[in-house]
Amino acid sequence: MTESEFLDLADATLNAIEGALEQACDEGELDVECSRSGNVLEIECIDNGSKIIVNSQAPMKEMWIAARSGGFHYKFNGSQWINTRDGSEMYATLSEAVSAQSGVKVDIRPAD
Repeated sequence: MTESEFLDLADATLNAIEGALEQACDEGELDVECSRSGNVLEIECIDNGSKIIVNSQAPMKEMWIAARSGGFHYKFNGSQWINTRDGSEMYATLSEAVSAQSGVKVDIRPAD
């Protein structure tokens, strides 16, 4: 994957996450605020002020998540973002992190 292809994929991934969270807020009790600055998406849980950061790391061609539960690095395997340490899928981990920090169960899925 070229750097340009990675940047396009990373941008689409951040847009998909932001869109899924906005939809979850509109449809349920989830109350988070997303703010985006370049390759960094900040997700703030309104009730307690905790934050989750999702960002792309172009030099490594990875997506990173920083949450209360820890820091996670993901590489794209051609079909999904996979954790470089334990093989877990990024959207599943992000769903768990947002659910834990917001207190509202949420299931974030990649855009089709």
